[in-house]
Amino acid sequence: MTEQKIRTVILYEHYFADFFQKQRPKVKDKILWTIRLVERQERIPEEYFKHIENTKGLFEIRVQHGGNAFRIFCFFDSSRLVVLGNAFQKKTQKTPAHEIERALNIKATYEKENNPQNPRPLR
Repeated sequence: MTEQKIRTVILYEHYFADFFQKQRPKVKDKILWTIRLVERQERIPEEYFKHIENTKGLFEIRVQHGGNAFRIFCFFDSSRLVVLGNAFQKKTQKTPAHEIERALNIKATYEKENNPQNPRPLR
């Protein structure tokens, strides 16, 4: 793995941070390792990064640790900025529809807030 970043990964709101804080140290290490892979690999293996079928621009970062599967939903804001949304521990073969729907809602909110045609009001 190269050491130079190709992409930048950022968090949107509290979704990922809330999930991450609840994980055991070894799971946190594996999640961070996988995020670094996403930042540094030009071509990310599908084992670690996959487009969610039937969505427009929603991806999952895939983390395996000790027989457990974790998914972190994300999307691009430009070609080199990956935005992390919600995450969960996967307990079934199929990704639950409500988790995908939640991720799509987070993505839509992010895009609305960051659209230059729709500036945020001053607070």
